[in-house]
Amino acid sequence: MSSHYQKAYFLLSVADVKQLPPDEGIEVAMVGRSNAGKSSVLNRITQSKGLARVSKTPGRTQHVNVFVLDERRRLTDLPGYGYARVPVAAKEQWQKTVDAYIRTRGSLRGIILVMDIRHPLKELDLQLLEYCDRYNLPVHILLNKADKLSKGAVAKTFQSVKAALTRYHNSVTLQSFSALKGKGIDELHSVLDAWYDYK
Repeated sequence: MSSHYQKAYFLLSVADVKQLPPDEGIEVAMVGRSNAGKSSVLNRITQSKGLARVSKTPGRTQHVNVFVLDERRRLTDLPGYGYARVPVAAKEQWQKTVDAYIRTRGSLRGIILVMDIRHPLKELDLQLLEYCDRYNLPVHILLNKADKLSKGAVAKTFQSVKAALTRYHNSVTLQSFSALKGKGIDELHSVLDAWYDYK
């Protein structure tokens, strides 16, 4: 794997995008529904089991968590969305935070959208894709938890999601992924390398 991701460290957690580090360098953000496995994906990217806290309770990531790769490259973990047991006010605040981040963050190079391959393209996923399309922001979709399905089911879901993405004008790519098994990590690292301008 690319050694620069192993150097990642946690910087800070903020409730308001105005508290983020200076808007310079390059940022890539991870976003997705609660329980899609964002924290596990982040830990797989960095080969660090404990960098991002993995919670059994969906919706636990309520702030923007910032991880540093080097002095000019950061990875941010945005609040999860769509968990029914979270208070409405908290849901609305999360949405405002994500919206403000995507709209105002000039250093944002791309979005990693994590979905559970068994439940892809839910309403809020589609809303996020529309939002990224509006701002011409590249999105790379991870159909995570591919280890939970047969190869045939993975291929079928992949093709179904791929067909649904033709409506968007920005760059939207996708892959199947397993944070548990590490399957697909090389492809993901290649996408990140391009966004981060690693040579």
